[in-house]
Amino acid sequence: MALRQVTLAEVAQHAGVSLATASRVLNGSTRQVSDELRTRVLGSADELGYLPNAPAQALARNSSALLGLVVHDISDPYFSSIAAGVSRVAEAAGLVVVLGTTGRDPDREVELVHTLRAHRARALVIAGSRTADRAATARLAEELRAFTAQGGRVACVSQARLGTDTVVAGNRAGARALARELAALGHRRFAVLGGPPDLLVARDRVAGFRAGLADAGLALPDRNVVHGGFTRDGGYAAVADLLAARTRATCVFVVNDVMATGAVAALRERGVVVPDDVSVAGFDDIPTLRDLVPALSTVRLPLEEMGERAARLVLDEEHVTPRTIRVAGEVVLRASTSSPGGTGLR
Repeated sequence: MALRQVTLAEVAQHAGVSLATASRVLNGSTRQVSDELRTRVLGSADELGYLPNAPAQALARNSSALLGLVVHDISDPYFSSIAAGVSRVAEAAGLVVVLGTTGRDPDREVELVHTLRAHRARALVIAGSRTADRAATARLAEELRAFTAQGGRVACVSQARLGTDTVVAGNRAGARALARELAALGHRRFAVLGGPPDLLVARDRVAGFRAGLADAGLALPDRNVVHGGFTRDGGYAAVADLLAARTRATCVFVVNDVMATGAVAALRERGVVVPDDVSVAGFDDIPTLRDLVPALSTVRLPLEEMGERAARLVLDEEHVTPRTIRVAGEVVLRASTSSPGGTGLR
């Protein structure tokens, strides 16, 4: 049988004070209460086993101990790594992290921010690429303005499009450097699995890769860029379209590692050997790459550090003007890429 919860009114009666006074003491109101009354209320609460009402405390303080973390897909190691960094900093500061996932639905993203605002969350970190949908971006920016007007703080791990503190990964620069490294191995024919065409991070990485090839005097034909979902299954499915395009590429750049794991699996099933027949490279350096055979060449981003930096931005209450923290990627060549020696894609 469940124990009955002690009410605030019972604490007030036991302490011999008004309900309003008991509420000010136990819910953290900014209105002053004498030390003598505070001691009586706290003693009664302890004696009766009173459990404070967290929503009431948040309302009284116009803030709570909650830090909201909104990501597109927590099963994606990219986001779980960022979440680990955010959680480490938030918990050290005594905050409770509340996680919401959008499924890459812009309306769901706005809904989650609205809910966190209703719960008086102290801070919010949003991790995930923006899209080319300007109306969706405007709706989210409006909700974030309401969140900050209420006293909350916001930081994003994405592109600096929302007027907030933002940790920005070097997507273009990293992809450009990777293209130059792959060209230096001797590759001349490239293909790209480019992710969703409306996703800004995918666009930036494809554009950076094109620029790197141009640096090496090479071109990437439009027909050699195949789009697909930003997931393992998206990369797996995109291989069919890639093979149908008959690019004759000896090297494939996949715009994120999760897609690349699916692509390598699909190539293997079709008898295409990596890297003997075709080299494959990804982007992000997610932790699960250590289990992929052959080991994947990629652009390493310090994902947990990016989450930590975003969390520190929202906990730094001294700054008002939005800040942009840029994080560079590092090219890491592994066994999935080598000098061209096979037939390439047919």
